[in-house]
Amino acid sequence: MRPSRQPRGVSGFTIVRNAIELDFPVLESIASVLPWCDEMVVNVGRSDDDTLALIEAIGDPKIRILETVWKLEDGAAVLRDQTLAAMRACRHSWGIYIQADEVLHERGGRQLLETIAAVDSDPAVEGLAVRYRHFFGDPDTEATNRHWYRREVRVIRLGPELDIHPFRDAQGFRVGPTDRRIRARLTGAEMFHYGYTRSAAALRSRARADRHLYPGRASPPDGARLRWSPGIRPFRGEHPAVARDWVERHRSDPERKILPRSFEAGHLRYYASAAVERLTGWRPFEFRNYDPV
Repeated sequence: MRPSRQPRGVSGFTIVRNAIELDFPVLESIASVLPWCDEMVVNVGRSDDDTLALIEAIGDPKIRILETVWKLEDGAAVLRDQTLAAMRACRHSWGIYIQADEVLHERGGRQLLETIAAVDSDPAVEGLAVRYRHFFGDPDTEATNRHWYRREVRVIRLGPELDIHPFRDAQGFRVGPTDRRIRARLTGAEMFHYGYTRSAAALRSRARADRHLYPGRASPPDGARLRWSPGIRPFRGEHPAVARDWVERHRSDPERKILPRSFEAGHLRYYASAAVERLTGWRPFEFRNYDPV
């Protein structure tokens, strides 16, 4: 039985499996969203480590844990299906979604709630998009070329009658049987993505998992050796407060490294789009998973 919706509340939801082996900052992820939610649904897949105990130890009454068994043979679709299971367990009419390697900056939480209140009566707005910072190799370096999405939807209206659902591997959301792009309002909230600043051991485990999730996709033999590309630059800002201890622990890892700068023909498109963006503010050929409203 699906929960009835409570329109004036906000649910948070996420999924995680093997959080310790894969070195996810999942505690920081949950902590960054929890103050802005009335409940937090955490779908914990049966793991090969103590992920369930890790989440249970948070001990916050807002958190509801779903214990699930993931069909890993389904490849990347398992991420979509398990995210949908977490969505369907939410009790409120709006949901804040966060992945286990993401942390919402505290400056954005209040803005998300205020924007939800402002658009709640407008059915044309189905979600809210946040801005991204992607950290690469260490927490002092970010990747900025158009291979890395600048914005993604992380707040959505909930309810099966809306047929808003995770898309592909749950990077974003689509609507209805035709997978129409969700209509979303862009906010100034920032999401910090730490997927490529985890330990070298975790990055190697990630590479092995990705070969299973994405068969046919080229993956490096050693996931801790990260390929350089244009648009990698120093980060000068402040990390989210709840993530700063995690960041300090991951600032240096001698086995995790960005490979030396090199030129490839495919890099020309990044240089060209960066030049256009500097001149016009427009990023050519940018992938966008939503329609702005």
